[in-house]
Order: sequence, then C-alpha cells, then structure tokens
Amino acid sequence: MAAYLITGATGLIGKALCQRLLNNGETVFALSRDCQKATNILGSQVQCVESVNALPAERHIDVVINLAGAPIADKRWTAERKQKLLESRAIYTRDLIQQLAKRSSLPHSLISGSAVGWYGDQGETILTEDSSFKPEFSHELCQQWEDAALTAESLGIRVAIIRTGLVVAPKGGFLGKMILPFKLGLGGAISDGQQYMPWIHLDDICRLFLFLAENRSLNGVFNGSAPQPVTNQHFSEALAKTVHRPAFFRVPACVLKLSMGEMADLLLGGQRAIPEKAQAAGFEFLYTDIHSALSDVINSSNSK
Repeated sequence: MAAYLITGATGLIGKALCQRLLNNGETVFALSRDCQKATNILGSQVQCVESVNALPAERHIDVVINLAGAPIADKRWTAERKQKLLESRAIYTRDLIQQLAKRSSLPHSLISGSAVGWYGDQGETILTEDSSFKPEFSHELCQQWEDAALTAESLGIRVAIIRTGLVVAPKGGFLGKMILPFKLGLGGAISDGQQYMPWIHLDDICRLFLFLAENRSLNGVFNGSAPQPVTNQHFSEALAKTVHRPAFFRVPACVLKLSMGEMADLLLGGQRAIPEKAQAAGFEFLYTDIHSALSDVINSSNSK
C-alpha cells in the first residue's frame, strides 16, 4: 500500500479523495494549518500534520496530491484578493516543494491542481492540452501555480498537473450554489448561454487524480473535464429537467458585472476543453453525458 500526502484535503475534491484512498487501504496524511478542524471534517483515519516537517522522518511518502488554494469565487477580485489567490496556490506550492526537498526520501510523484481557466475565455474553440491561451487573470493565476509545481522536477519528482473543470458533486462546488434557484423555478441561462462549461463528475476527477498517481509513465498537463463540454444554455436546461422545474429566467451580463466585477468573467466566459491526453493514456470516464451526471449527484443528494 502507498502513502499519500494531500494538501487542500478538506476541500470538495480533497475530501472525496481521502475517502477513496482510505477505502483502498492506502495511508493518508493531510497537510493543514488547523488539524483539529481537518480531523473533524475528514475523520481520525486521515493523519493530519501542520507542516511537512511534522511528518515522522522515517515515514516515506509515495505521492503528494496538491489541491491547496483559497476559494476562487467566494469574494470579489480586488487587488488584495488576487494576491491571496496567488499566494495560496503558487507561493504555497513552492514552499511545499522546498519543504519536501529537505526530507531524506522524496515522493516519486506530485499530482498538482490547476484549472481550465488557464486557457481563458476562447468561445467555441475546442481546447486540448496543446492549445494556447488568452491572457487574463485566470490564466496568470494558473500559470504561476503550474510553474511552481514543475519546480519539483528538479528534485527528480514526476509532476502531473490537472486543469480541473467545473466539478459536478452532490454537495458543494458550483452546483451547490445553483441548485436552490433552479429548484424554486428561478434558474436559467447566464447572458446568452453560449459559453461552454467544461464540467466533470466528482467521481471522475477523483479517479483521474489517482489514475495519474498510479501511472508513473505519465507527466505534464491533463485536462480534468468530461469529453463532452456543454454550453451554459444546455447545462441550464439539463439541470432544470433533472429537478423537474422550468428554466425561463436569464441572468443579464450587466447584472453579473455590476455585482461581481472582474470575477464575472468566470461565468460569462468559458472553455470548450476536452481531455485528449487522459483518454489517449487509457483513462475511461464514468460520466460523459451531463444529464446522467446531474441525475446521479442530485438523486444522491436527495437520498441522504
């Protein structure tokens, strides 16, 4: 069995990954500044440490999964908030790798997070891992995060980076913020609804992280999104159908820009990203259709 060290373990993907690893019989360490809080969320089976230095010297770590980062869409993007987003990803990741470098034994792999925001808003253009980017803050943030992760290669650590899409999950994530208005019959498309949403089911993003952790011949960037991205209009109609409500309403772009400022670009823009490299490497998605993904997570949430 392998030993994993996970940063950002109390987040949406982190929690699900910890449980999946424990179910597989793996040893799981969570890196957290608040171990009491982390233990309350993750349970006592996940061993929490406040720093890499707090790991027992004799405890070998096989894989580090790096998911740490302040929430991207919780607050307006002021200059101060942008700096916080950068520090909690890029600077944190560099510090993490510097701490790992001091250990007598190194992990063989670092699987690090990023986001499809790396590409910026590119309309209907199909985006693979080889595509270029549109310069905007989301790209700058992801690029610095990825560059920080890649410094681990100088230590002989294999690095794989996942540009995660919008995670469809039973509780939390972007769907957690959308579901209530739709259940009330107040949901609908954003602006013209033509922006693409590179979604992925929570089960599949967890499986992709572990697939890359286990397949040591794979490195570089991988798009963490389902093979069939959909437009916001299509997504809104699918969500309304799943909760058996109409979707007549539409959120004007000007309202979002007024209330959210620059952060509105996250909702008004999109990425038609496809997981070309993951599929070429043999990864098989469980959920490729947005209707089945939404049906699964909403039924799962309703049954609890």
